[in-house]
Amino acid sequence: MKLFDTLKNIWKIEELKTRILTTLGLILVYRLGTEIVLPGIDPHGLQALKDQTSSGVLGLLDMFSGGAFSNASVFALGIMPYISASIVVQLLGIAVPYFQRLQKEGESGRRKINQITRYLTLVILVLQGSAYLTNLKAQVPAEAFVSTGFWQFQLPSIVIMAAGSMFVLWLGERITDKGIGNGVSIIIMIGIIARLPFAFIAELTSRVSQQGGGLVAFLIELIILFLVFCGSILLVQGTRKVPVQYAKRIIGNKQYGGARQYIPLKVNAANVMPIIFAQAIMFIPISIVGSSTGEQSGFVAAFMDNTGFWYNFVFAVLIILFTYFYTAITINPTQMSDDLKRNNGFIPGVKPGKSTKDYLDTIMDRITLPGAFFLAVVAIMPAFARIAGVSMEFSQFFGGTSLLILVGVVLDTLQQVESHLLMRHYDGLLKSGRIKGRSGAVGAY
Repeated sequence: MKLFDTLKNIWKIEELKTRILTTLGLILVYRLGTEIVLPGIDPHGLQALKDQTSSGVLGLLDMFSGGAFSNASVFALGIMPYISASIVVQLLGIAVPYFQRLQKEGESGRRKINQITRYLTLVILVLQGSAYLTNLKAQVPAEAFVSTGFWQFQLPSIVIMAAGSMFVLWLGERITDKGIGNGVSIIIMIGIIARLPFAFIAELTSRVSQQGGGLVAFLIELIILFLVFCGSILLVQGTRKVPVQYAKRIIGNKQYGGARQYIPLKVNAANVMPIIFAQAIMFIPISIVGSSTGEQSGFVAAFMDNTGFWYNFVFAVLIILFTYFYTAITINPTQMSDDLKRNNGFIPGVKPGKSTKDYLDTIMDRITLPGAFFLAVVAIMPAFARIAGVSMEFSQFFGGTSLLILVGVVLDTLQQVESHLLMRHYDGLLKSGRIKGRSGAVGAY
């Protein structure tokens, strides 16, 4: 079979084999770290925290941390604070001249931006760490703590959790450099995948135990899940081809050029970045304010309920806005127009220069709008699944951040594996050709 032949070919390439084994080893370190409880806490007294993170926005936080949040682990804050800091810095790059200058300074500017991002990450970690410990004291029985003093427990725990999150970031960077795929994306994906088997078994058990068509309902759920999964793949990979004609050049009696080619403009050029941006923005106030009190009411209560109207409405609006924002960063019609003109190319029926730039702008606006709305619909699908009676854990895989990250990261990783195979003249993973990657997706981090 082709699959087994491909696996044999992967094992024959020493560099690729080493990268895959390195990735698996670093992932194992991360998964072991999610089980290490903060010093001074009895792990048997964390049941109330696990119950609190079994649903709502805190459940999403727990999923993105790979279960470390509910385990009161040294990795409890996960990697989302770094992504939040990255979003803030990217937004500053649009509004603040200082950051705009750094973006134009090449490698030295990128190093400075990365340094600022890490400092901002530490600030967010301190704030979220304090809120996390306040919530922990409210949920966990007092006898589960060896000590609750500021100097004896709170300050050391904040330092340990901040160091743990920075260590997770370091693991992600090592996966990027020495492993396969983008490390930060893979770490997020592993935390999501870790929940899938338990969610699947729990949903199956729940449906089978029901009277009157529970198994049929479960099969319908699987069909809907498959359709949403296929739609997510199309959303990540979909393109619109713009025909380009290269002008003919006559040298002597010969003609050169004139061949028609295409500019592949993606329906969703921003890929999964808008949904990650929006989710991180939704997490910031909740993780700082929402988890610091026992009972929630008003604004905080509305945004702690991820099946509620206001949470999903704001979430969808943010996704649409961030889709246009990130597409504007990723796609530069002015540069594309200049490149075409410089290479004696043109779009049939459109004048070179400003007209070409305006035409490409119009095309991008038209294909980005349906892509943004579809991305928003997929993002809030778990809320509809939850309302339809699907369990909280399993409903997260009917769309939303989890499904799109899974699809995007898997395609990105398979593309890198296939690149290694094709460079060494082995068959790729698919007979139909190369896998389309997610240029500019989570790999931006």
